[in-house]
Amino acid sequence: MKLDCVGVVIKPGGSDLKGVYKKIKKIFEKEHIRVEIDKASAQIIGEKDGHSFDELCKKCDMLLSLGGDGTLISVARRSYAHHKPVLGVNVGTLGFLTDIRPDQVEDFVKKLKKGEYRIDERMMIEISILGKREKIVAFNDVVVTRPAVSKMIYIDAVSNDVLLNSYYGDGLIISTPTGSTAYNLSAGGPVVYPFTEAIVFTPICPHSLTQRPLVLPSDFEIKVTTKSKSALLVIDGQDMYEFTPEDIVLVRKAPVGAKLIHRVERNYFNVLREKLGWGI
Repeated sequence: MKLDCVGVVIKPGGSDLKGVYKKIKKIFEKEHIRVEIDKASAQIIGEKDGHSFDELCKKCDMLLSLGGDGTLISVARRSYAHHKPVLGVNVGTLGFLTDIRPDQVEDFVKKLKKGEYRIDERMMIEISILGKREKIVAFNDVVVTRPAVSKMIYIDAVSNDVLLNSYYGDGLIISTPTGSTAYNLSAGGPVVYPFTEAIVFTPICPHSLTQRPLVLPSDFEIKVTTKSKSALLVIDGQDMYEFTPEDIVLVRKAPVGAKLIHRVERNYFNVLREKLGWGI
């Protein structure tokens, strides 16, 4: 990987991270790697200079998200068209995806320079409301749900003109393998190894004890419709879109995945045991 410039994105509300940003910037510049910051992040920490996010992606060889998993997911989604690798520096709470802490950055930058790192490509899903809007990508999941908590929602899922299932309940989580340890897991869905090519369907509080999660091959294209008066699509818990019984929502594997930069020694099952408390 060419490494002349790093683009930094700081979590919203991270005004207390100015000192951390300055230290990280100094570490990269010591290794003759230029550091740029996006305009919104610069304003958060009181810096004058900054680029629009698209400009940042064009200028830099990799992106660094300074925050938690949510910040990394947002950066991966926003940079999707540029297909830039993303390094997550964890100043959040869980740190399931962001495995580098600020005090580990100096050592890891030296390893970056030596080529001692790996880039994992994580499958994403592409969502579109046919005939209505541009395609949307999700890193973890798209949740089909109702606009009011007092009501349930009807959802039909069809693939190749075959009805896969009809759901009636609080909603449906359509997850990537990476997202299987997010909302999907909380709703009783399976943990899926992140490099598995699959799409996971997990009903949310279904009005039937027979409804169970379903794991499908990633080459399935699924059309989602509703009989309810209105419904919502929630993308990675960050963006929301309305759709109606007249709409068809198409869900499929995105053409390319998100590139995440990790330590060579990072092991998925070690992360599971640590973050989920397995074996404790």
